[in-house]
Amino acid sequence: MRGYLAALSMAGGLALSPAALAESPVVIELFTSQGCSSCPPADEMVRNLSTRDDVIALGLHVDYWDYIGWADSFAQPGFTKRQKSYAAAVGERMVYTPQFVVGGVERIVGAKPMKVMQAVMDRAEAPERASVSVMREGQTLRIKAERLDEGAVPVMVQLVRFRPQAEVEIEHGENAGQRLVYANIVTSWSLLVRWTGNEALDITAPFDGELPGAVIVQEEGPGAILAAARLPSP
Repeated sequence: MRGYLAALSMAGGLALSPAALAESPVVIELFTSQGCSSCPPADEMVRNLSTRDDVIALGLHVDYWDYIGWADSFAQPGFTKRQKSYAAAVGERMVYTPQFVVGGVERIVGAKPMKVMQAVMDRAEAPERASVSVMREGQTLRIKAERLDEGAVPVMVQLVRFRPQAEVEIEHGENAGQRLVYANIVTSWSLLVRWTGNEALDITAPFDGELPGAVIVQEEGPGAILAAARLPSP
């Protein structure tokens, strides 16, 4: 564990270039489960990454570990489906926890902070393909986006909401007896619109509740994430 924490500290210290920081944050998805004994170090990575401005780190809890004696209280079948769709998009038949997906394209199995941060830097330094901004107008979000590349295939404009932190006492299963802290726990992931990118996007969406979130522009598949923006604070 000490070696892991040292590596995480080193990864957290990796600085992105000023140009990269000026672009939209890189989205990091962690597919995890309360019932997976290998997941707590990866969950800790998300807690540390959640404090950074250059990334949006998200925990998506899957339900395929529930059968071994502990049902994950945050799991949703839709997150399992999303992970399987990522696998199918590259011809893989199996899914694993913990698994990170960085920018919609880089897949990393296990808690490997240096690999995750290298993937973040690779995505941040890639040419911008779209820009997105989000403003709050009362109980409504106004979302604007522009396509910066020459892509002609429609992309998905998605709204993600997440719970900043929660602590769970695990009573059964592989992590029985542990009290684990989770961060940026995704509660919903919804499609707002499919956007061709031929013209600038300017849409509105309801803003309910106090949970933070993000707007994510992503290729179908799911594939590469072109841009992302945090929701403004209520």
